[in-house]
Amino acid sequence: MTTAQAILTPRLRLRQWQDSDYAPFAALNADPEVMRYFPAPLSQAQSDAIANRCHELIAARGWGFWALEALSSGAFIGFLGLHIPDADLPCSPCVEIGWRLAQPYWGQGLAHEAAQAALAYGFNQLQLAQIVAFTSVHNLRSQALMQRLNMQREAANFEHPAVPVGHWLREHCLYRLDATQAPLAIAVRCGGQHSA
Repeated sequence: MTTAQAILTPRLRLRQWQDSDYAPFAALNADPEVMRYFPAPLSQAQSDAIANRCHELIAARGWGFWALEALSSGAFIGFLGLHIPDADLPCSPCVEIGWRLAQPYWGQGLAHEAAQAALAYGFNQLQLAQIVAFTSVHNLRSQALMQRLNMQREAANFEHPAVPVGHWLREHCLYRLDATQAPLAIAVRCGGQHSA
């Protein structure tokens, strides 16, 4: 077990999961628009299982898919962070950056702000040489964020093994960001873990 540190940005806190996050996370995962580029919305049990796993991984190693909290209100708005994918991918072994935000928080630059902090943590604290991201070729919103983060798209797409064969979302694109290409001026400070 390791001590999980919160990461603060001007508007957000990336932190360990709390019991109060589970209900809004389940609502987010049941939203068909949020889950448009996943095979299906999630049930309460499926959502809770993901939250539990995120909590366990952060408790074990100090980082992962952090719960994302708005500093102005204390509201849980989704998750964002770093993860070692379980699936056998063209980039495996690797560390990915991923995110999922509730609809009311889209279009405000919050995912970009949090992603910059997560990338800074990955390159500075974890000393990663590269961080990847991937999504359905149809998910142009996520791809636009990957591009704003200076991630470079691989020429070849791939079929995600966790998506059923023949499913319209199976074809994925892969983006990479090397430590040498990451913006140097990402201001982020790590503070003590926010308590419930």
